[in-house]
Amino acid sequence: MDKDGVIREELFFPKYADQLSRQQRAAVLQTEGPALLLAVPGGGKTTVLVTRLGYMIGCLDIPPGDILTLTYTVSATKDMADRYRQIFGDDLPCPEFRTINGICAKIILYYGGRIGKQPFSLLTDEKKQHQVLSAIYLKFEQEYAGEAELRDVRRLITYAKNMMLGDEEIKKLGEAEGIAFDEIYREYNRFLRAQSYMDYDDQMVYALAILRSSPETLKHFQDQYRYICVDEAQDTSRIQHEIIKLLAAGSGNLFMVGDEDQSIYGFRAAYPDALLHFETDHPGARILLMEDNFRSNAGIVRAAERFVRKNRLRHEKTMRPVRPEGPEIRFVDLRGRAAQFSYLAKALSDIGEETAVLYRDNETLVPLADILERNGIPYRVRNAELSFFSNRVSADVAAIFHFAENPSDPELFLKIYYKIASYLTKQQAEKIAAERVPGIPLFEAALGDPQVPVRSKQSIRALKAALARLKTDSAEEALTRIAGPMGYREYLTRSGTADRKLRVLQILAKREKDLGSLLYRLSYLEKLLAEKESGPDTQLVFSTIHSSKGLEYDHVYLVDAADGIFPERLPDKALLGKWRLHGSGTFSDKEMKEIGAWEEERRLFYVGATRARNRLTVFRYSDNSTFADEFRSCADPGQSADAGSAGARAKRKTAQKAGSLMADAAEARRTDGLLSDYEGFRRFCDRLCEGTLVEHPVFGGGVIISSDDSFVTVRFGDGVKKLGLELIYRKGLLEIL
Repeated sequence: MDKDGVIREELFFPKYADQLSRQQRAAVLQTEGPALLLAVPGGGKTTVLVTRLGYMIGCLDIPPGDILTLTYTVSATKDMADRYRQIFGDDLPCPEFRTINGICAKIILYYGGRIGKQPFSLLTDEKKQHQVLSAIYLKFEQEYAGEAELRDVRRLITYAKNMMLGDEEIKKLGEAEGIAFDEIYREYNRFLRAQSYMDYDDQMVYALAILRSSPETLKHFQDQYRYICVDEAQDTSRIQHEIIKLLAAGSGNLFMVGDEDQSIYGFRAAYPDALLHFETDHPGARILLMEDNFRSNAGIVRAAERFVRKNRLRHEKTMRPVRPEGPEIRFVDLRGRAAQFSYLAKALSDIGEETAVLYRDNETLVPLADILERNGIPYRVRNAELSFFSNRVSADVAAIFHFAENPSDPELFLKIYYKIASYLTKQQAEKIAAERVPGIPLFEAALGDPQVPVRSKQSIRALKAALARLKTDSAEEALTRIAGPMGYREYLTRSGTADRKLRVLQILAKREKDLGSLLYRLSYLEKLLAEKESGPDTQLVFSTIHSSKGLEYDHVYLVDAADGIFPERLPDKALLGKWRLHGSGTFSDKEMKEIGAWEEERRLFYVGATRARNRLTVFRYSDNSTFADEFRSCADPGQSADAGSAGARAKRKTAQKAGSLMADAAEARRTDGLLSDYEGFRRFCDRLCEGTLVEHPVFGGGVIISSDDSFVTVRFGDGVKKLGLELIYRKGLLEIL
């Protein structure tokens, strides 16, 4: 450091950043103008970002007060400040680290001082917000909202404000969710204004409005922060990008760090499109890459890179492994979802390394915790979301059971009559409840009502018998009866609700003697997970993939890789084929929305896989496991993507000893080698589906239009070709991508 307190560059890097790669060093040196740094998983982006801040302050003599670093959460700002101090200690002053909400609060406070007006109070009381939204929901939906419904409403409010949706878009959002969300949204905002409140999302709405309408306020903050850095830019919402763009417009010095391949928060209004349009929004911008993955072994990196590269909505980049090869990625084939939990109870009973079980949805946590608790296996949970216990399906099953025990209860009757096969109209049900005679079962009253049609009475007699049997059924029998003969699954289908939670309850029911004990077990698990504490030596972690982002583990189990769960849904075949054929055609707004959701599902799988340092295990238990099969082929390009099909799986199972753990990927490939040539040919033909992307050594890339028993028809760049199946298989002329 010279007499002016400036560190010479030739001294800075050896002292503070001697391990940086060429790409990392280039990012540190990029300090002027707009720049977007795209950093792959395990690329060391936080180290580079804070090192760059130290370089700006120490080598370029930029005052720390001129620099604003924004990130998504309060904990992330603390982690970044701690990392900065670890590197620079007392050598350099610390710049300002804030959340985007934090800078918005500062803007609102400053503007209020300028005009002499007290800003609205921030509504931080979750209980009060819960009460307000409950009352509004009841007003417009005519039914009480459970925890899951209120959580969904809060999510929609956040999404609408962060995506800056207009009235028509908000109405369509509600229609897609099946609720009067536009009415709920307007009423909620009216309440906030009437009480001089704003919620966390309003902080951004008001801050943006102030920056747009008050040139003096905008200039004040532009002059104060001549350098703006943004971490986790792929998680930033549309309104946040607008605020950042305005703040950075004065000096033009905007440095954003992110990776659209890791954008997995679409439900929270993350807007990765801003990264794709960065050069358009910021003329003269530079795009920098950090492509070295220092975290995972080479096999995991290569498979994940091949997998995510098939996405279209991304910048071109290549994730490269720094670490050597490690154990092969394992692909475990199981009979069903319940078998997955039994397998884990065995595999996790004795672990010698930090291990994470990662899942798409928190519903997986419940049966997983149930079986590990029964086996006395210690574990910890990251950000346990307990809405499963109060979701509508769990609440409905409980209400049906309680009505079986209290058939004269009018409140329970009105909760369930239309969810089971009573075929009563709302008017009929309300009349029966209003005219009830104490002690007389309400279905008995319905049978005596002359206004109830004969068809309904026939069904009600069957329901009465079914309700009586629920009290003596095993838990598994009771759920089967509720779902099938009593018509509850039909109600779920009718209301557009997936039956996954019902299936989870059925897994739990296998270990309970009756429905009452199942409901007691649910109550126990809810309390246990809410109060879950972990000792310092607990090496086993349960987490959603979303909550695991930014973390890493020695061994990762990626579970539930079955269509309908992960991915939750697939585009239709025609759109999927169009997507696979890179650059083919144009997409409507509706198609782009579907493609965006599909690619986010793929990014989520990619993020889960890249949490693993040394070992990765992927579970599949369905004949339709799109992601698991594709990732298998990416892990070993010579391995067919359908290696997990029912036939292949059956052949592998004949080589296994009863009760042993399932074979890993290497065993699967060895077993597949025993297939006859005819079976290999049939498997090849089965994969030639409409929309599949293929490569021919002469004609190049193409997409399959149709196939039959003898020929496959493919559209290549120079036209349509009809190819004989036996010839292309024998000569290896068609590679399936």
